[in-house]
Amino acid sequence: MKWIYLAAGIALYIKMLVFPNLAAELATVDIVEIISQESGVSNTVSGIIFRNRLYDTIFEVVVFTLSIMGVRFLLSDEQPSCNIHQFTDHPSIVIAQLGATIAAHIGIELAIRGHLSPGGGFAAGVAGGTAIGLVAITTSTQRMESIYKRWHAATLEKVSVLIFIILAVVSLIGLQLPYGTPGTLMSGGWIPMLNILVALKVTLGSWAAILIFIRHRGLL
Repeated sequence: MKWIYLAAGIALYIKMLVFPNLAAELATVDIVEIISQESGVSNTVSGIIFRNRLYDTIFEVVVFTLSIMGVRFLLSDEQPSCNIHQFTDHPSIVIAQLGATIAAHIGIELAIRGHLSPGGGFAAGVAGGTAIGLVAITTSTQRMESIYKRWHAATLEKVSVLIFIILAVVSLIGLQLPYGTPGTLMSGGWIPMLNILVALKVTLGSWAAILIFIRHRGLL
């Protein structure tokens, strides 16, 4: 076995000496500009996530959905906690609610303009989940759950996943919306819609997980 490892190492060394350095040939190519032109968006990260790596993104969304389902399944047999730990002093409540407002606005901005500037659906979902978490530690659990049920957040979460998968499949088979003018809000084809759907999914999934942990563990 040692001789096999030695031969493989020698072959790799010869390959590096004989074959040309492809990285050097690509150094003169502006990959960022190429991705931006092909995807029609200014933020090339969004172009890669929702175009070049769309297969990976689909499964990332599915994995996040399965993780939320796993939280619900694992804690379904536990008794709800009697002690809920939340902020009670007024200054902390004001600061947390102010932070929640700022995080919510940032999440909306990242979702809508994620294809134009740094941001995107996943970052927007994290900001939205942070806003909900800050509200949860300053508001009664009953009120949070009543709002969650009143707005049918669980159903909306599932619908957003289904629509995301449908639009992703449509994009993968080659049916694209007009890219529009790069750098404008209405550009990038399906990418702005996919950004918003991912942001909605991550935010609502985080909301569900937060409520479950508060209910069964008494803290976030």
